[in-house]
Amino acid sequence: MNPIRHVIVRGRVQGVGFRAFVEYEALKHGVGGWVRNRRDGSVEAVFAADAEAVATVIDACRKGPPGARVDSLTQREGTADELKLVRPGEVFSMLPTA
Repeated sequence: MNPIRHVIVRGRVQGVGFRAFVEYEALKHGVGGWVRNRRDGSVEAVFAADAEAVATVIDACRKGPPGARVDSLTQREGTADELKLVRPGEVFSMLPTA
């Protein structure tokens, strides 16, 4: 079974294309899941794929796109219920702000 990881990224991560960057990296590495902004200014994501691909995308999140500044990244084991937020027919979804 593929691991599911839940990630919160803090810093200057909104208004800099961070979600689009995460979506691109996830799709490039065959990782399913979703990403969204949070009202507290952070970005939240859930990733599911083989452990190596998930780790690669999480490493990319530690850097972010040009213009971003990542101050912290926390992660934990994600749940199947969290993963279910992916829109039907999509591998990776960009969700509305929560």
